[in-house]
Amino acid sequence: MLIFFQELRGVFDTELVINETLYFSIPMSPSPKNPACCCGGGTPAATTKPPTAKYFCPMCPGVESNVPGDCPQCGMALELNPRWVGSEEESDTELHSITRRLLLGLVLTMPIFVLAMSHMIPAWGRGEWASGDMARWIQFLLATPVVIWSGSPFFQRGWRSLRNGRGNMFTLISLGVGSAYFFSTAAMLFPRFFPEGRGHHGLPDLYFEAAAVITVLVLLGQYLELRARRQTGSAIRSLMALTPKTARRISNNGDEEVALDDIRVGDLLRIRPGEKIPVDGRVIEGRSAVDESMLTGEPVPVEKSLGDTVTGSTINSTG
Repeated sequence: MLIFFQELRGVFDTELVINETLYFSIPMSPSPKNPACCCGGGTPAATTKPPTAKYFCPMCPGVESNVPGDCPQCGMALELNPRWVGSEEESDTELHSITRRLLLGLVLTMPIFVLAMSHMIPAWGRGEWASGDMARWIQFLLATPVVIWSGSPFFQRGWRSLRNGRGNMFTLISLGVGSAYFFSTAAMLFPRFFPEGRGHHGLPDLYFEAAAVITVLVLLGQYLELRARRQTGSAIRSLMALTPKTARRISNNGDEEVALDDIRVGDLLRIRPGEKIPVDGRVIEGRSAVDESMLTGEPVPVEKSLGDTVTGSTINSTG
């Protein structure tokens, strides 16, 4: 049997010292004297508080919400708190939205790009037909839903960043895409107010393809990021599901079974043979062999004794 102390992580039927549980390892609340965020300076906080709300920003400490949305500081989509087990379906909402916008943007951007680059294809008669009014209107009609609908999340986040006085990535994206699209629209509708372009018809140059391509590339990056975060969140929730819901704490009145959320740094826990170690910690009394195959894949139990650290959800096999 190990006993452990809340100092690092782990427990068995001997005495261990536990530091913090696995789900407390994500820093969320910065120290008032050392603010740290993806959007500004500062030094990382020495001590942090785990997120308590259903959604939080993994980049900006302290940003939490009980409803899905975007971070008001960096503009990233809020991530589902891994502690909310059983809410995986809700975390897919943002991913599904980005996927639909990406697919539509990709389908409409391809012909825009071909039309805009046709002057570089000699076999097409140097692209003279692509400089005419018909081709220009086609680019406008195809680029409008890409920028206005597919790219609408970027404009919303960019506008929010300007209102909050916190410039971020979406500020630059919205300014760049918006400038290219609205300049091209104005040049197409009122060409006499703009200098002549390089086309054979003397019409102003358009940049619909730049606005559409940038929008699609950013959407692709958002899609890959959200998919990676979803897979990581699912893995974390799967690991947390393996953690016991209660632990046997040693108190002045003897052993008592308490909920895992009630375990604090400095508590002494007792783990009997065959039981799972509820949290990470350090052995302070006893010897045992711990099955860590769920972490390392190694089937042979690892010997643990005084001072060794153990990991939550591993199994105390013999001691």
